[in-house]
Amino acid sequence: MKCLFSILLLAGVTPVIFAQKDTLPLVNIGEVIIQENRISLPLSQKFSSIILIDSEQIDHSSVQSIADLLHHFAGVDMRQRGSNGVQSDVSIRGSSFEQVLILINGITISDPQTGHYSFNLPVDISNVDHIEVYKGPSARVFGQNAFAGAINIITKNPDDKYIQLQAITGDFGLAGGTLSASLPKSRIKNYFSFNHEKSSGYKYNTDYKITNIFYQTEINTKSGMINLFSGYSDRKFGANGFYSSPDNKDQYESVQTSLVALSLKPYLNNRMLKLNSRIYWRRNKDEYLFIRNDPSFYRNVHINNIIGVDVNLSFKNTLGVTGIGFDMSIPWITSNRLGNRNRKTTTLFIEHRITLLKGKINIMPGVQVNLLSDFENNILPGIDIGYSLIPSLIAFVNSGYTYRVPTYTDLYYEDPVNSSNPDLQPEYAYSHEVGLKTVNMNGLSGQLCFFSRKGRNLIDRIKEYEDDKWKPANIGKVTMNGIDLNFKLEPCKLIDINDFIIQALDFGYTYIHSRGVGTIPAFSKFAQDNLRNQVTIGFQMKYYKNICQSVNCRYIDRVTMEDYTIVDSRLGWCSTKFSLYVDFTNIFNVEYREANFVTLPGRWIKAGVTYKFSLK
Repeated sequence: MKCLFSILLLAGVTPVIFAQKDTLPLVNIGEVIIQENRISLPLSQKFSSIILIDSEQIDHSSVQSIADLLHHFAGVDMRQRGSNGVQSDVSIRGSSFEQVLILINGITISDPQTGHYSFNLPVDISNVDHIEVYKGPSARVFGQNAFAGAINIITKNPDDKYIQLQAITGDFGLAGGTLSASLPKSRIKNYFSFNHEKSSGYKYNTDYKITNIFYQTEINTKSGMINLFSGYSDRKFGANGFYSSPDNKDQYESVQTSLVALSLKPYLNNRMLKLNSRIYWRRNKDEYLFIRNDPSFYRNVHINNIIGVDVNLSFKNTLGVTGIGFDMSIPWITSNRLGNRNRKTTTLFIEHRITLLKGKINIMPGVQVNLLSDFENNILPGIDIGYSLIPSLIAFVNSGYTYRVPTYTDLYYEDPVNSSNPDLQPEYAYSHEVGLKTVNMNGLSGQLCFFSRKGRNLIDRIKEYEDDKWKPANIGKVTMNGIDLNFKLEPCKLIDINDFIIQALDFGYTYIHSRGVGTIPAFSKFAQDNLRNQVTIGFQMKYYKNICQSVNCRYIDRVTMEDYTIVDSRLGWCSTKFSLYVDFTNIFNVEYREANFVTLPGRWIKAGVTYKFSLK
């Protein structure tokens, strides 16, 4: 109630204005195709829990990073240590940060060394077209480490020709700017973006500098579509209390992340076939200093590389649609703490979609086969089933097995408070869910589901006595049961009034009950460190043609931490070419933590301006 009251109060007393970064008017876009690697379908034909964050929602949110954006969606638990996406971990339905797979355009970028690096994204939020959040067993289609879910970030490559300038300023010495350009010509699209942002920090040693460079080109030839995209991120930040004790205030980190991918979609004579192949390379370099101004005291340097190739084929036949995929990746690491390590992973997929009763029933069984160089091979089956109760209301059920291999940090990292365990084995889970979903039912879309994930052989950092070192171990079984609800209401579509003030209402709720089976050690870092209740509410309001406001609220109740409520808002004005906006984050100046003992920023006011030069 406190969360809802805060939103209504703010919306009622704020006669100010909002503008998104690019263009303001709310438009009814066509249904987005979910970008799975094999059988790609519209959201309305996916019979599982998927949150689609479209470009409209991204532009209206009072955020400066992808990590901040994901705060607004129930079932996703962002754990930030720094501000504006400096360093973030992500959890889905009570998982650890290691158990969520991160992808960009369907390419795995999760880090083999540690999940702490997986959200070192080499793209800026301004480069994103939409985001797909997969929850539950359907995440198995992406391969290993999609243990509890997956997040697929789809980048933009605009059709129109323009140059755009953006600038931002705000409290705590915040300053930054973005230069982007879309230069399509004939059969070629080109999109480029350069972004730099810095802040002096909201308290001692929380300053940061972030630079992002992104380029994507798409060439439409007679033989097929060629796509090349590349991203680079350089982030340097003070890490006051990020790791170990909050008394360690002089920690510092510098991270550089690169990603390059080349894909080919040939035009086949047989329209029943679709083929997509690509090769990719990701590099992440992390330097950590325990004392910022004294590198000789304690210093970690890790360089991680992944090179991979995947080929995916789908074809229609008399029995339905069949998808086949192959993925091979070779990660290797050079580290002053972990040594030189490498492994090879080969994953084979096959899935088949069967349609019965004139499309009312859809069944998609699938299996994933993993061939590993340093662990036993495994086979992970799963199935999705959907039944159309009415054209816009679907009942679904799905089940499947997922797994995660230990990271190099799990296996080999040691320091004064952590020991290693090279004998760790992969962790497994059996997940299932049952629910209802609707898409575009007179302005209402969303889903309600009940889920369960039974994890076994789970990896945790444990110790028996307080003075012991933390040691990774396979601790046994933990079951997560819960309810997941997300819906979006667009009143203008429901009552056919274009000038209705409330343009959209988003609501989400997640409840999770965790239960350990067997003996849980006296001290455990992750086994019971999950969400219990989460509420998210968001409004998009339009007062006049160019005057809008967004308000977002989230209530977080975790098992081992104090609960809190945060309210953010974006206000401003825009026209076709020019826009202004003001962001108010943590409006009520709440003191809160998301990870360890790191207190996050209080009230923070940010202002931005955008100008778009249209080119002919």
